[in-house]
Amino acid sequence: MKKSCKIYVAGHRGMVGSAIVRRLQAAGYENLLTCSRAQLDLTNQAAVAQFLAQEKPDYIFLAAAKVGGILANSSYRAEFIYQNIMIEANIIHAAWLAGVRRILFLGSSCIYPRDCPQPIKEEYLLGSPLEPTNEPYAIAKIVGIKLCESYNRQYGTQYVSAMPTNLYGSNDSYDLNNSHVLPALIRKAHEAKQREEATYPVWGSGRPRREFLYVDDMADACMFLMERDDIRDGLFNIGTGEDSTIGDLAQTVNEVIGFKGSIVFDPTKPDGTPRKLLNVDRMRELGWQAKTSLKEGIRKAYADFLGRFPEGTI
Repeated sequence: MKKSCKIYVAGHRGMVGSAIVRRLQAAGYENLLTCSRAQLDLTNQAAVAQFLAQEKPDYIFLAAAKVGGILANSSYRAEFIYQNIMIEANIIHAAWLAGVRRILFLGSSCIYPRDCPQPIKEEYLLGSPLEPTNEPYAIAKIVGIKLCESYNRQYGTQYVSAMPTNLYGSNDSYDLNNSHVLPALIRKAHEAKQREEATYPVWGSGRPRREFLYVDDMADACMFLMERDDIRDGLFNIGTGEDSTIGDLAQTVNEVIGFKGSIVFDPTKPDGTPRKLLNVDRMRELGWQAKTSLKEGIRKAYADFLGRFPEGTI
């Protein structure tokens, strides 16, 4: 990518999109195109087609999505599948019509089967059934991958798919009705400390294993893939290659925040997939790997939380 190229970041106000914007700006890219939801409804096919036909960006980072944790995925299944499929299909098709040759599509590790071998390789996609709690979202993201693959094969485009593990960091959501596990733990531990409570609750048994990637590392990986002229197609796992139990994660969060109490697990709530650890050999062989340790990343995320919510409450 030349520094003067027009680069559209779809979803620039979200955690991932805002991290990509920061990374692009730090690298000296000057011609960034962004558009708020109020200005452009990405589920509106005609509006998206008109926007991309007019702007004609050289590159697109497709980070826009409806996202959330187990509760949100279970409660809003129709919205998760409909909105995400519409966003992906509208942007990818309109990008092709507008002559955009390179897109980086951002998916999620939940695309992989619930019980596939660990660590998860890219070729395990569609090998067996998905995790039921987030199946609509996973199916939508698989649609995005297959759209990229199909346009590449039929039209010679260069649309690449990146599948990050669980992300966290600056600009994360701390709404307990919609957030993912790590920001939820940060908020719960912080509020329990502020209220001088002895415990706080955590969904599930605490035994599932999860991998976590600091969002700025994800943005760096996105840049790495987009800047490589020899990477024109394919699916790439983005992660650290290390995981921990939810119970151990909660203890690490407590250490960072300084909460001295204990955790009460609620086994009546769903655990989700037993384990999700990505095989990241493909990225490592290309020369990229994550730089931020889990504890360092949680410290940065907590600092961002305190900066956004100085009164200590949301």
